Amino acid sequence: MDNFAEIALLLVLAAALGAVGLKLRQPLIIMFLAVGILAGPSGLGIIESYSQIELLAHIGIALLLFIVGLRLDINLIRTIGPVALATGLGQIIFTSAIGFVIALLMGMPVISAVYVAVALTFSSTIIIVKLLSDKKEIDSLHGQIAVGFLIVQDIAAIVALIILTTFRPQAAAEHSPLISTFLIAVKGLLFFGCIGLLMRFILPRLRRLAQSPETLLLFAVAWAVFLAAVSEWLGFSKEVGAFMAGVSLASTEYRDSISSRLSSLRDFLLLFFFIDLGARLEWSTVGAGLTNAVIFSLFVLIGNPLIVLIIMGLMGYRRRTSFLAGLTVAQISEFSLIVAAMGVSLGHIPEETMGLITLVGVTTIFVSTYMILYSGPLYRLLAGPLKLFERKNPYRETVEGGAAKSDTVDVILFGLGNYGSGLAEHLLERRKSFIGVDFDPTVLDKWRRQGIPVLYGDLGDPDLHEQLPLDRARWVVSAIRSRELNLTLLGLLKHRGYTGKIALTAVNEKEAKLYEKQGAQVVFRPFHDAAEQAVDALTQAMELLTSNVNWPAAFSEIRLRPGSAYAGQTIRSIPLRAQTGASILAVSRAGTVHYDPGADFQVFPGDRLVIVGTPEQLARAQELLNHFPQPPAEEEIRFVMDQLPITENSPQAGQTLADLQFRVKYNVTVIGICRGEQKITSPGPNEKLSAGDRLIIIGTAQAVSRLKNSAPASA
Repeated sequence: MDNFAEIALLLVLAAALGAVGLKLRQPLIIMFLAVGILAGPSGLGIIESYSQIELLAHIGIALLLFIVGLRLDINLIRTIGPVALATGLGQIIFTSAIGFVIALLMGMPVISAVYVAVALTFSSTIIIVKLLSDKKEIDSLHGQIAVGFLIVQDIAAIVALIILTTFRPQAAAEHSPLISTFLIAVKGLLFFGCIGLLMRFILPRLRRLAQSPETLLLFAVAWAVFLAAVSEWLGFSKEVGAFMAGVSLASTEYRDSISSRLSSLRDFLLLFFFIDLGARLEWSTVGAGLTNAVIFSLFVLIGNPLIVLIIMGLMGYRRRTSFLAGLTVAQISEFSLIVAAMGVSLGHIPEETMGLITLVGVTTIFVSTYMILYSGPLYRLLAGPLKLFERKNPYRETVEGGAAKSDTVDVILFGLGNYGSGLAEHLLERRKSFIGVDFDPTVLDKWRRQGIPVLYGDLGDPDLHEQLPLDRARWVVSAIRSRELNLTLLGLLKHRGYTGKIALTAVNEKEAKLYEKQGAQVVFRPFHDAAEQAVDALTQAMELLTSNVNWPAAFSEIRLRPGSAYAGQTIRSIPLRAQTGASILAVSRAGTVHYDPGADFQVFPGDRLVIVGTPEQLARAQELLNHFPQPPAEEEIRFVMDQLPITENSPQAGQTLADLQFRVKYNVTVIGICRGEQKITSPGPNEKLSAGDRLIIIGTAQAVSRLKNSAPASA
């Protein structure tokens, strides 16, 4: 079979097994290893061109390390602070130490035990970032902490590769270990110094390359492979050079473009590394170490998360955050296999040790994937015992919770992303108090700097609701567009006995009806509402802006927002022309455009006013129309809905609504009557009241209070 046909068969096999892995929700690494095993001498015997596959594998590893260096975000480690360094270094130290002891107890030689211990410490950045991104948890606190200590692990892996370079057989044959180490250090300083000079003076000037995406991609690959070759020529490994090539471009403005374009090529070429690895596995040696592989796998799956739980618990994090972050280290990574493969090439470890590490990698990646995917149910199952790993006061996540102790709060708002932040800003404009809840520390810092009470938390976390003042909140609002999380929130609120109102955000009409059926009083439809407003604006523009006139005037559409000083007033009452010089040409309302409205035309919240004037005049008009006045007294303008019980001694019992004249006497309207299980909506004036009735009344806060405190009502 020629080389082309061989590669073609391997790709077909990889595509088929990749589809199986997709169905099983498994990372492709496992399926690529399976391709190598199936196509190798232990399987179908397809692979014959080992040298070609090995060359592609080396390029794939170079690109992997290049992208790791490219994404090396030191600022993230600074942002996360001590927890990333403490957890990353602590996990490396404890895992390697315990793993080394276990390996020695199994009777392994010291050098093999060292390699196994080092391999157990690394977790797969690629797999973890992919899984967290799929679950939309990459920006959560536990996601950022996990990415932070994964970066620490990546740096440790590079250091391990550099150290291994010192013990290459060629260096050992020419010089003593001390001299070899000194020479490597000198070469390293020169190598890193030259890269530093390039980073400072040359690489930032390559902006012209960014103008052509194809040229930029070609340069990135060439730069990664070139520095990998230079590194190997100097006596380092190819991996170190490729990593430094990435680091050298990490501070440039086009690093994100390079990274996104190279990811697919990296994944394709890594296919050959794992195929090569799977094909070279000796199953006779792997089977002999099966018991050892099970023991090491259990240590990685259980021991590594426990180490993270203990460290983060001592640092003051809640058990849920520690547990979710800990799950991300419950597997070994492609770096572990790279280090082990280098150990085999250097003659440090036998094929049996390589097979053992590979088997542990396959097992832990397979199992930990499901642990991360189903982390929510797994946490709920283990929440009780996990209290052992949490301080009595997990201060790092409850320090800002003191703001939740206020007497009253209008809204508890879950989700402070784009849509949630918009809701929050409008609540502030209307002088409503709210507590924000989000799992993105960056977003929380932004609101905290504005003096807004915020809490870190996940909407589906039952422990979070214990910290919220649900008994003093009028509304609970979710700005999160997730059916599963919103239904979970409804269930948790019912379990806590929440009696206030609930507003949820729906993606479509079917979801909105489901929320209303489950008890939500208000359902937001952001996509539907935005589409309707966009079509209104477009229709209006089609009608008004049909020609190009060379005149120094501009059009602007200004939406009259609720709470505006001029909402509900006539155009005559708006001093627009006098104060700004701009004029109202038309008013768009509910898809209908009212052209040249008269002076007595009344405008309402939500209307879109088409204004003409100079840009300066339009800016002043925007400020004027959406001015929010300071209300004289909130009780006089805020409408409330309340209940008025009719007892046996109440003088209202036996009288009709017409007799009582609530509207005339108290400026309060009766909109319903609860009579046992019966609910009477819009009762007529001749409806006679009975003892035990509960009247549903609505009016201003002051009017309702006056009615309830009146002598007849309290009798």
